[in-house]
Amino acid sequence: MFDWATQPFYTLVVTFLFAPYFVNGFSADPILGASLWGYATGFGQLLAAILAPILGGYADARHQRRKPWIALFSVLLVVGLCGLWLADPAYPGRALIILVAFGIALMAAELAAVFNNAMMPDLVPNRNLGKLSGTGWAAGYVGGLLSLVVVAGLLVADPDTGKTLLGLDPLLPLGTASREGDRFVGPFSALWYVVFVLPLFLFTPDRPVAARKVAPTRRPGLITQLRKLVREHRQAALFLLARMLYADGLGAIFAFGGIYAATVFGWQATEMGLFGIILAVAAALGAWAGGHLDDRFGPKPVIAAMLLLLIVGAIGVLSIDPDEILFVLQVAPAEEGAPLFASVGEQAYLVFAMLIGIASGPIQAASRTLMARLTPEGQTTEFFGFFAFSGKVTAFAAPLAIGAVTYLANSQRIGISTSVAFLLAGLWLLMKVRLPASARD
Repeated sequence: MFDWATQPFYTLVVTFLFAPYFVNGFSADPILGASLWGYATGFGQLLAAILAPILGGYADARHQRRKPWIALFSVLLVVGLCGLWLADPAYPGRALIILVAFGIALMAAELAAVFNNAMMPDLVPNRNLGKLSGTGWAAGYVGGLLSLVVVAGLLVADPDTGKTLLGLDPLLPLGTASREGDRFVGPFSALWYVVFVLPLFLFTPDRPVAARKVAPTRRPGLITQLRKLVREHRQAALFLLARMLYADGLGAIFAFGGIYAATVFGWQATEMGLFGIILAVAAALGAWAGGHLDDRFGPKPVIAAMLLLLIVGAIGVLSIDPDEILFVLQVAPAEEGAPLFASVGEQAYLVFAMLIGIASGPIQAASRTLMARLTPEGQTTEFFGFFAFSGKVTAFAAPLAIGAVTYLANSQRIGISTSVAFLLAGLWLLMKVRLPASARD
């Protein structure tokens, strides 16, 4: 339920609703708004990346329970989300407060996930870790999708029409002039989190009490921790390096895939919304199925196979333009006034994008499982801190490379293809990872 509880924050606030509102509604200058939002996102992720292994190591050294840490970061997450209600466009001077609130919420969500992930090996045997992780990821995608339907379809009205995305009057009397519907996304995400994270606190067992008998030890700094990781746990370090590369590539594909589709086909809000729903459904199904494959074949083969599928999907997407698919096959472009996704190019794009969606869920879920299998006993939280660190500390690399190559080649297609290089490099390093015999049981 943790994934179900947290995903609306990423779906509603980070991606689809509040972030676009802050840039284009709250901010008088969209360029400045986008820049400030990018800074807040980057600082929040970087702070979480730095703190994750430090706090995880601290908790493991003292054999502390994970739920109190999750509770602490839950409070910060809820406070940060509620602070987004202050984003009234009539008070642009509140921008700094809004950005700080968002940064705190983002950092808290990432750090809470570290301690949640660290609980997994204590809950099920190794042979069931894949199913647990995959089901969690799938639940997250479904929760995010459902929350998007509820908010966009029933609560938030278009300021021009006064109607929701489904063409209905909003269920709550939220003022459109002060953009209360958009601002309500923060408190709604906070309420959703509080309600659905409760089963974790009420019913999920924490670290065994017996493990707390060891006396606490002094924890080294982050640099020392990283050196020790490389020196004493080479396979885990190699996997984290591989994951850092393919996670960067995957993140860049999601960040720029929609931009590429909008550029190629001229898709607007309706098409992009349906496109997002299709991807979310595909990813949820992929994560659920991938969890079962993980338990049967192991996480490493699942990640490798899904990376290959992801590469195929990415190349397929990049092979399409309005009158061409697979780089050479000529097709008729979309006609003016045609139904949604009526052209062959759009349909082919959706097929390849669904491959990306299907692959992305298992990659993320099985990566979490593989980290659990490579973690030494008694250091689970610390190693999931490294896991969070590897996923965030270089998240800028692939987008930066895409931007540079796009500019130098004067081609968005060539620029986005850079992400495939990150996926290939990550796959190559992943194949060198060797699991100890104990991790396969």
